[in-house]
Amino acid sequence: MSFSRVFLVAIVAGSSWLACTDTHEHGADAAQVSAADTVYSCPMHPDYTSDEPGTCPVCSMKLVPVGKGKGATRPEDPSLVHISPERQQQIGVKLAEVVREPARVEVRAVGKVAFDETKITHLHSKVNGWIEDVFVDFVGAPVRKGQPLFTIYSPDLVASQQEYLLALRAKRELGSSSFPRVGEGAESLLEHSRRRLALWDMSTAQIRALERSGEVARTITVSSPASGVVTARAAYHHGRYVTPDLELYTIVGLDSVWVVADVYEYELPHVSVGQPVEVVLPYEPERAPLHGVITFVQPFLDPTTRTVGVRMELPNPGGALRPGSFVNVKLQRELGEALTVPRAAVLETGELQYVFVDRGEGRLEPRKVRAGTEIGGERRVVLEGLREGERVVTAAAFVVDSESRLQGAFDAMVRGPGAAAPAPLTEGGHDPHRH
Repeated sequence: MSFSRVFLVAIVAGSSWLACTDTHEHGADAAQVSAADTVYSCPMHPDYTSDEPGTCPVCSMKLVPVGKGKGATRPEDPSLVHISPERQQQIGVKLAEVVREPARVEVRAVGKVAFDETKITHLHSKVNGWIEDVFVDFVGAPVRKGQPLFTIYSPDLVASQQEYLLALRAKRELGSSSFPRVGEGAESLLEHSRRRLALWDMSTAQIRALERSGEVARTITVSSPASGVVTARAAYHHGRYVTPDLELYTIVGLDSVWVVADVYEYELPHVSVGQPVEVVLPYEPERAPLHGVITFVQPFLDPTTRTVGVRMELPNPGGALRPGSFVNVKLQRELGEALTVPRAAVLETGELQYVFVDRGEGRLEPRKVRAGTEIGGERRVVLEGLREGERVVTAAAFVVDSESRLQGAFDAMVRGPGAAAPAPLTEGGHDPHRH
């Protein structure tokens, strides 16, 4: 082989070795640069980043790669929860649309039927005496106004009848006297005697009968002053001595009754005097609902049950509402058009209310709202924070909520769009701005 040919082969081999060496060196450098440029972040604290893999100094979670280069940032919006559609289906996420509809608040309570206290009559004797005959002799007996209840013998009544007959005779004999003052005196005496009999509960018919017969009645019949049902009595046969302080009968009218129900404190804004109510008898489910109105709302709150007593008045012509029985009470109040969502969509922490709004492609936004009252037990009015047509999470919301806290979206919502994010921590958990 000639010298020139040997020299040419040596040059070619040297070039190949240099090219191979350079390729390996540049490849290694590129790999090192690529590895060095990878940025790692904590899934729970996305503000913390590191150039090397490891664990989060705050929560000790394993760091995950999120991008390359010095300007690398989290590829996803930290204010959103990212759950793939497939994963949403697996955990049972369901969505519902925010709708605008007529809103009606419905308050339900258990009420107790009570006597109408304005229709309770207590019967007392106006004179001392002895009962002889009793015509209504058991509790629960229905009575009519003017119906005889019992007879009473009273020496005072006998004496008053005698005085009245004497005054009547004097009026007849002296009424035509030539002395005007004599006639006026007889007329005045007769009027005073008649008034005394009336004040002692002798009826006009009984006084007229006394005038016609001219004979004193030994006993006087006492009649019922009202229609209703006897709920208590102390008038017994033959010989019971009675005085004006003894209550002989209690009679209650049942043509109308009261229903008293306890309404919770938070339901009070939807209850007012004059509001119509609907009452259902649980022991007669086939009967049509009865209707009445609220007549009184108690001005104080029961501190034990946190309820307020509400009184309703209902007509009771057939006697279907029996005092002491329980009934179901329902009242409604129209709120007009309002935005509503399913009740399960609204989550509460005690300090704030929020929902998860679907942003498409597996993105869910936690958003603060101001929720109002529940309607129909299934939906809830939303006063602020949502627009008609948006979709919100209604099922598996607590799972989504947990994921939002892991991904930092919940913290971003709490801070609000105008608040500055907390300064990121460096490796080791130190604040770079603290000296």
